Amino acid sequence: MGESLLDLRFPARAVELKPARHAVEAALLAFGCADTFARDVVLALDEACQNVIRYAYGPEREGDIALAIERQGEDLVFTVTDWAPRIDSSKVRPRDLDDVRPGGLGTHLIQEVMDDTEFVDPPPGCGNVLRMVKRIR
Repeated sequence: MGESLLDLRFPARAVELKPARHAVEAALLAFGCADTFARDVVLALDEACQNVIRYAYGPEREGDIALAIERQGEDLVFTVTDWAPRIDSSKVRPRDLDDVRPGGLGTHLIQEVMDDTEFVDPPPGCGNVLRMVKRIR
């Protein structure tokens, strides 16, 4: 366990993402991260949360998203947890950048910003847990 920088839980609705983005940015800036570092991470976490809303819950389900930021040594660890049905994480990958069309680049953005991303086994009662790591440089 490391130093907790942020623990949020909010309804999985697009309207809730703006306050979540502000909370993440404020936590990162208070920790001493550079503006560009914080903005990049905020974009990646926003994409991860949007994917939970669109694909894990979809239009038929409601639920929450938990977002945690923790410092573990020289890493910042970001965890996005939902209570939606389990997804097949092997099918979550960025599309080919040569496939030019609107949308669908969130996974690519997340992988570009973060140093490591993986779905981890969720605790009992949870649906999906995405763990992302960004090294502090």
